[in-house]
Amino acid sequence: MRKDVKNVIVADILSVNMRIYTRTGDQGLTSIFGGKKVSKADDPIFAYGAIDELSSFLGLLINKIKSKKDKQFFIEIQKDLYQIMAYLSGAKISLDFCQKKVLEFEKKIDNLTTKLPILKKFILPGGTELSCWFHILRTVCRRAERLVVKTKRKLIIPYFNRLSDLFFTYARFYNKEKEIIL
Repeated sequence: MRKDVKNVIVADILSVNMRIYTRTGDQGLTSIFGGKKVSKADDPIFAYGAIDELSSFLGLLINKIKSKKDKQFFIEIQKDLYQIMAYLSGAKISLDFCQKKVLEFEKKIDNLTTKLPILKKFILPGGTELSCWFHILRTVCRRAERLVVKTKRKLIIPYFNRLSDLFFTYARFYNKEKEIIL
């Protein structure tokens, strides 16, 4: 097992020898953890598809951020998202980290909020490029959250709820007071 992986299942997921094409998708099916084939229209597939999209946009944003500390923080979120996707695909992994991360997100939100003007009205997505990317992350995260709700996996719903709040707060933080207020 890799030294940086604490969970046996996660280690297995990281060392899977995957083929790029299987032709299974040609019939509208996909394989989940353990090899079971399910419809690409199943709720968990939609959920982790949106989470994968979220992680991809987050990867794009990470390359635009200058702060090494913020970059590392967001890379850790990407790693969380992969564990959550594995869980949704049937891997038997612990998601106990979600509760801890929700508290961490709340602390970050509270810390960043002290550095921002008080929010009294709705703001429009816009301003700086980084702020716009955070707003995109927020909306994709909200969609992922709605799709997770459909899977009835209650443990991870607060994670996405707070993560979208965090993205909103970062959008404001990286906007450098160029907010467009309604």
